Amino acid sequence: MAEGHSDQGTDRAAASDDVTEERAVVELAYRPRSPDTLAGLRVRERVKWTGLLLRSGFLLLWVGQWLVLTVGRGAIDLVSTVLVVFVVLVVWGYPRAQAAHVQRLVGWQGEYRVTVSPDGVTCRTDHSTLIQEWPVFRGYRETAGHFVLLSRDPGIMYLSVLPKRGVRETGDSERLRALLDLHIPRV
Repeated sequence: MAEGHSDQGTDRAAASDDVTEERAVVELAYRPRSPDTLAGLRVRERVKWTGLLLRSGFLLLWVGQWLVLTVGRGAIDLVSTVLVVFVVLVVWGYPRAQAAHVQRLVGWQGEYRVTVSPDGVTCRTDHSTLIQEWPVFRGYRETAGHFVLLSRDPGIMYLSVLPKRGVRETGDSERLRALLDLHIPRV
């Protein structure tokens, strides 16, 4: 009878571990959108200042040159004004164009089914499966609508954007945040 009781206790412990492990898994399902990628690019830009500094410096040089020429001549030159407006639009629009390009690359794969577990992040589509273990990531940052996971490489060339709209159940966002906090730091 004592053996039967201890086996039952072992079964309960195993069942308890299964329930705990099941709660540690968060599933998302979503179709990627261009604003998702843009949110990821903005997070990367805030973490990695190089791109922001280069774009800002480039923009300041162009505007400064235009101001010096305009003040020096005493009149606004149409060609240099059009060029400065073009440069401002290109610098401002570059992240949006990059997000649209990424959308063309990933959008055709359809729905993304992502599983975040103690082992890492697994992303499945109709055409591929990507498994990423936690050491791939340097950390994550949370925005109003996304969790953005940043790669460990120096250029942060890889982003994994998990839209909050993809969570299946209420409370999954909090569980996902707790799971991320457990395995990678906030940056």
